Amino acid sequence: MKKMIAIAAALLCFAAIASAQPKALGIRATYGVELSYQHNSGPGFFEFDAGLFNKYMDVTAVYDFNIAPIGPLNFYAGPGVFIGGWPNDGSVNLNAGLAAQVGLEYTFDFPLQISLDWRPWFNFVDGFFGHYSGAALGIRYAF
Repeated sequence: MKKMIAIAAALLCFAAIASAQPKALGIRATYGVELSYQHNSGPGFFEFDAGLFNKYMDVTAVYDFNIAPIGPLNFYAGPGVFIGGWPNDGSVNLNAGLAAQVGLEYTFDFPLQISLDWRPWFNFVDGFFGHYSGAALGIRYAF
């Protein structure tokens, strides 16, 4: 019985710690619009974005390191990956590759976060080895 109580208490503690991690959900506006989710983890945060740019759609995952947090202001940078595609004469062109992100974000005293970042992409699929980049403005609800 003592072991069961200890295990239940440990599970509740782990659940409380996991749910206490700051998160943010919103949009990231660039050449199109991306739905953006951030989840703090360790010395940085994961950012997951799903975007629509005219007919092109992509999904990007980045781990950003908090480089210079100063109160509610944070400078961050990190590596990531992406996969995307667009229709082309009845088929779908796919691309995938590596991404990086550098940005600055500010979290207000109320649950609002704004960010400005730059993200280059390096495509390695579909015979096209290209480079893209773009700046974006993010507006997220921080919870």
